[in-house]
Amino acid sequence: MTPSPRGPRIALLVCAVCLIAANMRATITGVGPLLDQIADDQGTTSAALGALASVPLLTWAIVSPATHALSTRFGMSRVVLWAMIALGAGTAWRSWPGASVNLWLGTVLIGVALAVANVLMPAVVKRDFGTRVPLMMAVYTALLGGVGAVASGVVVPISQAVGGESDGWRIALASTSALLPIAIALWVWVIARSPHSPPARRTGAQPAATTRRGSGIWTDPVAWQVAAYMGLQSSSFYMLVTWLAPFAASHGRSAVAAGFDVMIFQVMGVIGSLAVPLALRGRARRWVPAALPVGGVVAGIGLIVAPDALTLWAACGGLAAGASLNMSLTLMAERARDPATSSALSGMSQSVGYLFAAAGPISFGALHALDPGWTAPLLLLIAVLVAQFAVGVAAGRDRFVLERR
Repeated sequence: MTPSPRGPRIALLVCAVCLIAANMRATITGVGPLLDQIADDQGTTSAALGALASVPLLTWAIVSPATHALSTRFGMSRVVLWAMIALGAGTAWRSWPGASVNLWLGTVLIGVALAVANVLMPAVVKRDFGTRVPLMMAVYTALLGGVGAVASGVVVPISQAVGGESDGWRIALASTSALLPIAIALWVWVIARSPHSPPARRTGAQPAATTRRGSGIWTDPVAWQVAAYMGLQSSSFYMLVTWLAPFAASHGRSAVAAGFDVMIFQVMGVIGSLAVPLALRGRARRWVPAALPVGGVVAGIGLIVAPDALTLWAACGGLAAGASLNMSLTLMAERARDPATSSALSGMSQSVGYLFAAAGPISFGALHALDPGWTAPLLLLIAVLVAQFAVGVAAGRDRFVLERR
């Protein structure tokens, strides 16, 4: 078969990456606004279900280190395809009626699928868009936040429209993967026409260079800076995306209005994501990673001293969160010299980062149980953002992993 012209192939590749991005956040962000409904149906409390938001994060921490080896053996594109198929299966399992264990086991499978895709997509962007990494990562993270925001805003209306105390939240959560079949079909097309060589046959051992790359990354100081930045920004994001709706409800807002507050938080994250490439072009590029969490600190303080202006603080925090996520993924691509090293760095930093981030929603919920007025958990949020600022000062230096300094 004659290969497709480069222009149309690149356009379809961009579309495929965008559709994958559109499926990477909605299955997670749709949970927060539905916590109260799920808790009522399951006979538990929303505070106890706060751990549900941490299940994918813990899974990402465990699975991420193995992803680089999988991509080396089978190829990045194929492993991404498997991850998308597993994501669809996990979403269906989570919403399946019956034993409450389905909710938890389905969430675990979702976490495994997203862990693999989270690690490999920055490396895919590094491989296929090497000269446009900041721009493509901006588009990628904007879609992460944008579709995630829509999911947060529409799951409650969907659950109410379909009716039924038990079926409503299940159908709403299942709808968060509505775009997944299109993403899978287009990614199969990309694999069939990929110009990259297929992976080598399995020989029982990985090449020595790959082994050194995978192990050496764990002792590299630049890699640990990227990992710390990833963990801190992820922790603050998942604190807010999980608990912003309950915070809004405790201040008299309806369930639908609280869901839209979370949507605003994430919509503003889209704007923050798209602004990062512009900031990285300036002379202050070195200080961008440190500057981004400042908006989140302002939002945290605002939620404490002026909670009635919640929409303003949600917008401010969303700008910082979206930009910080883009910055984290861009660091994974730009602090590596080649796609394979980027994959190793992404796996290491996301493993460490999400292990730390998993404690965020749980710790926030535990402090809320001790302090119904929300001051203590919001002070924790501010402390995490201040730590991100400090790490950003070091991570902003133009250095590369696995290089002598």
